[in-house]
Amino acid sequence: MKGKFIVFEGIDGSGKTTQINQLSKWLISTDLIPENNKLVITREPGGTKLGKSIRSLLLDTSIEKSPDSITELLLYAADRSQHVNEIIRPTLDQGDWVISDRFCGSTLAYQGYGRKLDINLIKDLEAIATQGIAPDITFLLDIPIEESIRRRRNRKDDRIEKEGREFLSNVSLGFQALSEDSNWKKLSAIDSKEKIISEIKSEIKKLIKNK
Repeated sequence: MKGKFIVFEGIDGSGKTTQINQLSKWLISTDLIPENNKLVITREPGGTKLGKSIRSLLLDTSIEKSPDSITELLLYAADRSQHVNEIIRPTLDQGDWVISDRFCGSTLAYQGYGRKLDINLIKDLEAIATQGIAPDITFLLDIPIEESIRRRRNRKDDRIEKEGREFLSNVSLGFQALSEDSNWKKLSAIDSKEKIISEIKSEIKKLIKNK
């Protein structure tokens, strides 16, 4: 039996890291994951050794000349392909669970809605990179743009975060559109941490019961 693949999406500052940590602690403390199986927490970009180098190329503000939009898209696809083949697929095939901070949704939101690249081109690349691997459920932590900016005010922005309000607004609209998919669950990121994790737990229980 394959394991479960859970993804968290959202613009920066939405609390993905906090909720991933809470969910992982809860799952480990329950019997929802079959005995002898484990939980792997990863992220994109940068879930593999190669991916860490790609992450630096994509997000480092000190690089003299940033990659253009198509190069950026291809780098994300390369990171995902390595991630799927090295981490995600082998883990799921063993019956283990994977929680990932970002996956295909981020590419569609940031490069499709944010950069205005062709959505069909992105989907074609994603089909190559993922080779049929898809999340069992994706949680979108939805947060207003101004709240995202407020939460990030004391930290240094990476290259993508420096794109500004209009770009971030377009990305947010992209996530809104993607969250209409039946395998997505949109949650308000301005609710209390306790309420959010409670809703996440409920959805995970439904996922296991239904599948």
